[in-house]
Amino acid sequence: MTPEDLRSIRRFVQEHLSGGHAETDVLADKPLDVYDRFRELGFASWWLPSELGGRGFGMTDSVELVNELAYGDAGVAFTLFISVLGTSMVQLYGSDGLVHRFLRPMGTTGGFCATLGSEHNAGSELGKIETTLRQEGQELSLTGEKFFSTNTDFADFLVVIARGADSPDDYRAVVLPRKSPGIEIVKRWDMIGVRASHTYQVSLQDCRVSRSQLLEGSGLRLLEIGLNASRILIAATALGVARRIRDHCMTYAKSKSLRDATLIESPVFAGHMGQMEMQIDVMKSHCLRAARDYDEMMARPDASSAFFRQGTLKSAVTAKMFCGQTGWQIATVGSEMFGGLGYTNEMPIGKLLRDMRYVSVVEGGDDVLRDLVYHRYVIPVPRRT
Repeated sequence: MTPEDLRSIRRFVQEHLSGGHAETDVLADKPLDVYDRFRELGFASWWLPSELGGRGFGMTDSVELVNELAYGDAGVAFTLFISVLGTSMVQLYGSDGLVHRFLRPMGTTGGFCATLGSEHNAGSELGKIETTLRQEGQELSLTGEKFFSTNTDFADFLVVIARGADSPDDYRAVVLPRKSPGIEIVKRWDMIGVRASHTYQVSLQDCRVSRSQLLEGSGLRLLEIGLNASRILIAATALGVARRIRDHCMTYAKSKSLRDATLIESPVFAGHMGQMEMQIDVMKSHCLRAARDYDEMMARPDASSAFFRQGTLKSAVTAKMFCGQTGWQIATVGSEMFGGLGYTNEMPIGKLLRDMRYVSVVEGGDDVLRDLVYHRYVIPVPRRT
């Protein structure tokens, strides 16, 4: 990403996402016009290779880009980058035919992808997924209920995780167009934060797909691999929101009177802001470290097999955990700086507080990820099951 690219993103945020916190804190019937404006800017699907119509930005550049977008609005940032979860699975484990059928049009038009893994009964135990993939002659039939899936209704295509109807231990990932018969949007969830994004409950009833639309390898493993990219960028949204909280506090403190002076002259306030700055700096360092790990893996000639062996990148998980927890500390302290106003909807801090919370909730809550880190990286190798 060039310096001019970064300036363009910052202008976009200033022009379209900094006008007022109420503009994107809504449960709109359709995606906001801001997504069309971003597409016109030429950065949609920026992570896809240039030969597929994208900008070819690596994860390190993506962290910088999402950091800037989330400074304007975390929900908009989430909508714009979450497609990377599905597209990375297709790029690494799809046939050439699938890549050109689904990724090239998306990169060219600036569309969206949705990944359907979550289910009500399975929760974080993805091994309990009940959506089934059944052989029906020369086709496969997909049936099940998916609980949380972002961008589904307006996505170009879906990546669905299912288990074999006849082989329950065989999990697969299948790609299908959004307009395929049998896909029904049950409801759109009324989220507490990141309300500019659209997350749905989806029903799949006898969706017919060709065997050629299967991705290669275990669906659960592929989902684990895809989550590396999205978790790093979720962490980067915490960074952007934290920076916005810091700046709101500084602006407010300049005019807030306190003991015949202003809040900005208070040594207590100065101490809190110094702590915030340290935390923001470490958050960014961890996001960039995870991004470099990801980029190094993607640059390997055997990236698909290397990722399959590795599965979850430790730095991707710890970046999401650390940024979510540290960002929540920043949001909590930031809201206290506004006194009673920090607990109202009159100031942007209320929205920023709610937006920050999603980081520690989506794509594996902190307790789920702590358990993952413990079993993968703390228990000595000979004792692992």
